[in-house]
Amino acid sequence: MLAFALPYTLHVLAALVWVGGMFFAWLVLRPATVAALDGPARLRLWVEVFRRFFGWVWVAVAILAISGIGMLHMRFTGLETAPKYVQVMIGGGIAMFALFMRIQALLLPELKTAVQAEDWPAGAAVLGRIRRMVGINLLLGIAVVAVASSRLML
Repeated sequence: MLAFALPYTLHVLAALVWVGGMFFAWLVLRPATVAALDGPARLRLWVEVFRRFFGWVWVAVAILAISGIGMLHMRFTGLETAPKYVQVMIGGGIAMFALFMRIQALLLPELKTAVQAEDWPAGAAVLGRIRRMVGINLLLGIAVVAVASSRLML
């Protein structure tokens, strides 16, 4: 059981970084930037915030995948024998990663291009789409954490 403690702890900490980071960005940083910064400064700030945060998300994703697969093989003979809450957690994690990839690969380059061109209306529109996707991902992340921590049998 002691061998399980390290991957479990790393898994929880990685989820905390990702979901907690989205919570902070959506519910604290976003309203503060709207209150304190004009449009161009706000868009420039978000490009920098995403650059820094997404680096940590990549670390979290790697740790989540490695520790999750490790724990799956330590506790069960495979995915088919894992309890439903584990299967829901894996499915939710895959959906979260897909949304993150959409933001990282498609929307963030659009935002960077708009900011570099000083096309503030286009940048604001892209940031709005990113905000909605992060909101969806945050809700999904909270649901995954709730299912995993309660071991809810669906």
